[in-house]
Amino acid sequence: MKYNFDKEIKRENTDCIKYDLRSKVFKTEKEIIPMWVADMDLETPEFIRNAVKERAEHEIFGYSYRPETYYTAIANWLETRYNWKINPRSIAFSPGVVPGLALSVMAFSQMSDKIIVQPPVYFPFFTTIKENGRQISENNLINTNDYYTIDFEDLKKRIDARTSMIIISNPHNPIGRAWKREELQELGEICVKNDIIIISDEIHSDLVFAPHKHIPMASISEEIADRTITFMAPSKTFNMAGLSSSFAVIPNRKLKKIYNSYLEGLHLNLGNIFGNVATEAAYTHGAEWVDEMKDYIEANIDFAHKYISENIPQISFIKPEATYLLWLNFTKLNMNDNELNDFLINKAGIGLNTGSVFGKNANGYMRMNLACTRKTLETALNQLKIALC
Repeated sequence: MKYNFDKEIKRENTDCIKYDLRSKVFKTEKEIIPMWVADMDLETPEFIRNAVKERAEHEIFGYSYRPETYYTAIANWLETRYNWKINPRSIAFSPGVVPGLALSVMAFSQMSDKIIVQPPVYFPFFTTIKENGRQISENNLINTNDYYTIDFEDLKKRIDARTSMIIISNPHNPIGRAWKREELQELGEICVKNDIIIISDEIHSDLVFAPHKHIPMASISEEIADRTITFMAPSKTFNMAGLSSSFAVIPNRKLKKIYNSYLEGLHLNLGNIFGNVATEAAYTHGAEWVDEMKDYIEANIDFAHKYISENIPQISFIKPEATYLLWLNFTKLNMNDNELNDFLINKAGIGLNTGSVFGKNANGYMRMNLACTRKTLETALNQLKIALC
C-alpha cells in the first residue's frame, strides 16, 4: 500500500467529540475505546491537508465562492465512480448532509405533512422531521436473520394524502446495505406514482465493497431523478467532517431553485474557504487513497467477523455491503439497552451507539465504528471477549 493506515494518531485534547467528550457521553472517567461517532481515526489524506495549508498561507480569509473547478471535480468523480453523468449546474451547496435534510424538509413539505423513514436508520432522520413540525411515518425494514430488506407492501399502505416525502439512506446506515438497482427502482416508482419527493442520503456512497456497487437513486431513471434530491459529501470518505461541507445534486431546476432560496434565506450558501478547497482536492486527487482505504476497512471487517465468530459466539453480525459500521446483534445476552450499555462501558471498556436510537425495532443491537487501526480494533475485541468470559 502507498498509504499507511496503521499509523496511530492521538486525538485527545483537540476538542474532538469522539474522544474528548467520552466522559460526558458515557458518564464515566474510564478511558474507554470510542467506537461510536462515525468519523475515522485514520488521518485525513495529505493532499487535502496540503491544499488547506496552501490556502491558509494567504494573508486574508475573506468571503469566497466555489469556482467552476469545484463543480467539475464533483461531476467527474460521480461519473468515474458510479457512471452517473450529471450536469455540474445541478450541484447545490449544503453545510452538511443533516442540515441539507432539514433544509429539504422545510423546502419541500408542509407543517404536519407525513414523511416516511425506514428504521432502523440514522437517528437525525427522526429529529430533522420532528423538530420541523412534520410527522414521522415509519416503514420498518424487514429483518431476516440480520439481513434487511424494504417492506414495499407496508410502504404502499403508509402513503396517504398527507404523505409528501421519503428520506432514504443509500447505502444504509446502520445496517450496511448497498441497495440493489431493482430495490431502488421499485421504491422510486412508488414515489413517482404517488407524487412523493425522495431525499436520498448517499454520504456513504464511496464506501461500498465489491461485488456490491453504489447505485445513486437519481441514476435509475429521469422520472425518478426529477423528484430526487441527493446529498453527498467527502466528509466520511476522507475524514474531514469538521469542515462542514457537503453538496446536493438536484436535476430538477425548479426544485433546485426552491432549495437554494431556503439555503440563501438562512445565509448558509457561502460555506467556508477551507471546506471548498478540501472538497475540490478530495475529488481531484483522492481515487487511489479511497481504494486503499476501502481495502483496509474491508480487512478490518473480515478480521472482526473471524474474531467474533471464533471467540465471541454470543454476538453476531452480517458483513456489511457498505460503510465502515458494524450492526452487532447482542440479543443473545438478554440485556435491555441500559444493561447492555453499562456492560460495554464498565466491563468491556468500549463505547458504541445504542441500537434503539436508530429505531424502536433495534433493541439489543449496537453500532460499532471500524474506521480505526487494526491495533485498536483488536484491543477492543479482546476486551469484549474477556468481559464475556
